[in-house]
Amino acid sequence: MKGKNNPTEGSILKSLITLSVPIIFASILQSAYQLTDTFWVGRLGTDAIAAVSISFPIIFLIISLGGGLSIAGTILVAQYKGKKDKKAVNHIAGQTFLMVIIVSVILSALGYFLSPIFVSLMGVESNVFLNAVSYMKISFIGLIFMFTYMVFQSLMRGVGDVKTPLYIVFGTVLLNLILDPLFIFGYWFIPALGVAGAAVATILTQGISAVIGIIILLRGKHQIHLCLNNLKPDIFLLKKMFRLGFPASIEQSTRALGMIIMIFLVASFGTLTLAAYGIGGRILSFIVLPAIGLSMATSTLVGQNIGAGKMKRAEKIAKLSSLTGFIVLTLVGILTFFFAGQISAIFIPGELETIQATALFIKIMALTFGFIGLQMSLNGAFRGSGNTMIPLILSIISLWVLRFPIAYILSKHTVLAELGIWIAFPIANVIAAIITIVWFAKGTWKQKRLTKDIKLTKEVTKETIIEEGVS
Repeated sequence: MKGKNNPTEGSILKSLITLSVPIIFASILQSAYQLTDTFWVGRLGTDAIAAVSISFPIIFLIISLGGGLSIAGTILVAQYKGKKDKKAVNHIAGQTFLMVIIVSVILSALGYFLSPIFVSLMGVESNVFLNAVSYMKISFIGLIFMFTYMVFQSLMRGVGDVKTPLYIVFGTVLLNLILDPLFIFGYWFIPALGVAGAAVATILTQGISAVIGIIILLRGKHQIHLCLNNLKPDIFLLKKMFRLGFPASIEQSTRALGMIIMIFLVASFGTLTLAAYGIGGRILSFIVLPAIGLSMATSTLVGQNIGAGKMKRAEKIAKLSSLTGFIVLTLVGILTFFFAGQISAIFIPGELETIQATALFIKIMALTFGFIGLQMSLNGAFRGSGNTMIPLILSIISLWVLRFPIAYILSKHTVLAELGIWIAFPIANVIAAIITIVWFAKGTWKQKRLTKDIKLTKEVTKETIIEEGVS
């Protein structure tokens, strides 16, 4: 089965580009949800931006707790796809959906009722509190839609179909671009909801994308067929998937928690610094999307090649991906450095002081973006091989051993003040990348074999044997 659609053979660079480019565009469009919110809410002023800025890390934390579990589905689907076991792929898809949707309902309820407490703990000013709580509560109501689409996208990525999610996201983002100003500022029979309106618009569009995703999987025409039989709980597999996905959840949660702890530190310097951090963080999350795309593509390619028994090719994929990530993000960082002011002004026009503070934050970070790209690509290789614990440890080192302690010391115990927070980012980026390279070079990540470690239920194994015998 040699050909352009076979990621286990042929040009590695071509496979990386073929997979990563649609993922990058889909990620860019998905990030447009937050960027669109920031853009329109910015028209309401600095207080409104601060409300969204303080809400985002907390929402991201809750999403991360469940979202990391879908990574288990991506990894297993990729490896069994490489092994050409279609029945196992369908069974894993059903179990992934079951696990993540149950978790999403629980987290949605917790997030909704705890929103006021979360915001209170952040110690924000009174003029920011109410908007932050309303934005957060509405966002948590729509968590199940977000999780449903997240699983769909992860499963599609596992089998190498990255174009279908791209088309869906493109349509829903365009719709969100229209709905955001309608619900924020009001029009005709739609009331002006202010900051909360941005969350309402996002929920509506994410609900549509979730429904479309489920329909596609139920039809079974895109390499995965979701059917009711595969939604019956397979306790043994669910436990294995949870053990595989839980470190990824903790890793993402650790990142989100790191953002929240940084918010505590940033908020102590006032609303202006908080707004600058919020805008700068959103811009950073948008700029690193090429690295995220490469990381996800690397996970899929490494997983499929390991499933096919091609470990040397999997290692070559990781090396080429990390080099590509470093070069691409370095070039992006150089451009961002020179246009930091103009980029910041897009999000909060007319607020000169906020623009200047944001631009300074971006410039300080920009020239080390390449190290982020390198680290994320190698983390993708670790995940694709089933070693989800390694990225977790590296994340803890990056955020808790490096970034936050450095930021705290420089901002609170030197004359640098908030400038010390900004400087902590590039220092942590470089050191974390070096540690990641050393760990990759050790080669211990190549020893895991998920398709041997994880055995499916007897029923699924029997159906697979029958199906292969008939074929």
